[in-house]
Amino acid sequence: MTPPSMPVQHSEPIRHSEARYRLQRSVGRVALYALMVCIALIVIIPLLWMLSTSFKLKSQLFSREIYWIPKVITLENYTKILNNPSTPIALWFRNSVIVATLTTVAKLALDSLAGYGYARLEFPGRKQLFGLLLATLFLPGVMFLVPNFVTVARLGMLNKFSGAIVPALASVFGVYFMRQFFLSIPKELEEAAAIDGANTFQIFFQIVLPLAKPALATLAVIEFLGSWNDFLWALLVLKDRAVQTLQPGLRTLQGAYTSEYGLMMAGAVIVALPVLLLYAFLQRYVVESVATTGLKG
Repeated sequence: MTPPSMPVQHSEPIRHSEARYRLQRSVGRVALYALMVCIALIVIIPLLWMLSTSFKLKSQLFSREIYWIPKVITLENYTKILNNPSTPIALWFRNSVIVATLTTVAKLALDSLAGYGYARLEFPGRKQLFGLLLATLFLPGVMFLVPNFVTVARLGMLNKFSGAIVPALASVFGVYFMRQFFLSIPKELEEAAAIDGANTFQIFFQIVLPLAKPALATLAVIEFLGSWNDFLWALLVLKDRAVQTLQPGLRTLQGAYTSEYGLMMAGAVIVALPVLLLYAFLQRYVVESVATTGLKG
């Protein structure tokens, strides 16, 4: 009678495999976090240096030693730039808020309507027209400067806020972004509303649009940032100092105060602050939009 065979022991190799997998996962996670920290530092360090420089005296700017915290914290740069008649920062700030806000609100309205139309409405040539719109994304923006400027000039919109706002409303990216979000919303919700007697506009405004708050918040941040930081187009159409925005207005600091880096950094802080506050306020919706927006085509 042959003795019973002993069971094969596999527990030791399994434990080694699990330990190796956990080690590889931990190393990969540490490397990923290290990469993200490096990218964050690349973005944050210039902002911190800008903020620090804006509170420094002129005598501290050219010191051989680096001081992240100024020896003497002063508001001289802000006081000087805000009270200088040749640099009406408050007026430029107000103009930038008006232009960026109106542009953003108008874009959200037009892009959401157009995006819903391309996502849900059936009409001849819909796919071809949408493909043509997407093709314009590959064209450089500078090629539209001359025709847009000629159009704005002939319509009498130079040195007016409308000249900076109207050409910016043709936003193909916004239409594409909203269309992709609307495609991720189940059709059953709209079909149930239609069975209850709701028309297309009621379905859009009462059912679909409330669900699109995360996408609208994300698009609002993107469009407001683009309009707020717009320099070239604002420089072309807003020549008068009374209607200039912050970006072309602060350009005069480089010529008027060639070595006044403290004033330049103070102006940069004033420009960056509204956008940072807007993102901080809408960050929750931005993250939610990234997590829920579908890529359905």
